Amino acid sequence: MKRAQLVMLLGLLALASTPGCGEETKPVVWTQVWSEEGDGTAGARLDTAKWRYDVGTGWGNNQLEYDTSLANNATYDGLGNLVITARREDYAGRSYTSARVKTKGLFEQAHGRFEARIKLPVGQGIWPAFWLLGNDIDTVGWPQCGEVDIMEFRGQFPRTLVGTIHGPGYSGGNPITQTYQAAVGLDQDFHVYAIEWDASAITWSIDGINYHRATPASIPAGTQWVFDHPFFIILNVAVGGNWVGSPDASTVFPQVMTVDYVRVFKDAAE
Repeated sequence: MKRAQLVMLLGLLALASTPGCGEETKPVVWTQVWSEEGDGTAGARLDTAKWRYDVGTGWGNNQLEYDTSLANNATYDGLGNLVITARREDYAGRSYTSARVKTKGLFEQAHGRFEARIKLPVGQGIWPAFWLLGNDIDTVGWPQCGEVDIMEFRGQFPRTLVGTIHGPGYSGGNPITQTYQAAVGLDQDFHVYAIEWDASAITWSIDGINYHRATPASIPAGTQWVFDHPFFIILNVAVGGNWVGSPDASTVFPQVMTVDYVRVFKDAAE
């Protein structure tokens, strides 16, 4: 069984603001509001009360896989994990399959703490991600809706974690981004990837170590901070694409992203 959870109140501490003279720093107390604990039956498709599937290919990034809704690509392993598996196989005119799942229309939230404990896949052309998109994407489009990449990773650089925001005027090849260099490959073990997000900033961390912070002052002059409305969660493993390039002879398949949990919290004071 998984370790016990503190569902009502977690004592995850963060600086709520910079104190002035004579003021005490007040910690943020996080209340858990949503989670995926990976507790499904081995081989079962994902919980449809929590996840929907993006089915298709390309996604504007020239990705090579066809993302399916099959348990062959997204399932539970019976050991307390959700797993997304990228495979080399012919399907729907593509040479690879994988999965891209989202909480759109099921769970969306503005601000809070979003975290996941994940063991990453690895290899040239392998592109796993844990990220958020604005829930107004169907009306305003991308990047006006906003995108927060909590964990993004190029499999050919296994020690390099990337945290990013995309918005109008700072998207695509010109986002607000930062990297973190791990001591060993992030495919070697599970790590907790998280953001803490409020009206003034988004802060990225790995295993409790903060490595990136974006604020309205971080974006180019004359552009808009669009991180002020609900976002939904996406988990996926892409194969190929503009950012990572194609797999080569060194890339081993299948490649698996193993997700122990995904949890979302809100500030108990709000």
